[in-house]
Amino acid sequence: MKNKLTQKIRNRSKIKPFITKDGSEIREIFHPNDSSIKKMSFAEATVYPGDITELHIHKKADEIYFILAGKGIMEIEKEKSLVKKEDSIFIPAGNKHRIKNIGKTALKILCSSSPPYSHKDTDLV
Repeated sequence: MKNKLTQKIRNRSKIKPFITKDGSEIREIFHPNDSSIKKMSFAEATVYPGDITELHIHKKADEIYFILAGKGIMEIEKEKSLVKKEDSIFIPAGNKHRIKNIGKTALKILCSSSPPYSHKDTDLV
């Protein structure tokens, strides 16, 4: 039975992943391309052990990362910091950033982006 509420509930395991410009594996949980959301996007990113995302910026989008599992080194504008499960990171638009998985398991990150993520808003540095 589909109603308005069930259209607003998504199960992560049913969402097909893709690779973004920065090289991370993403599952877009909510995005304007496939939902009624207009002003933001919400995704899960995975960075595998030893991998690092490409240094990049988002020209317009602010991002918030929330670490679900794993540990890594977050770099924003040449500053680096250890991040781990339950840490939150704010990345203002226009800031060069990347993250490296330094653990032995997948680094899982919830990502919120406003305005919504787009390849056009992402420039590799």
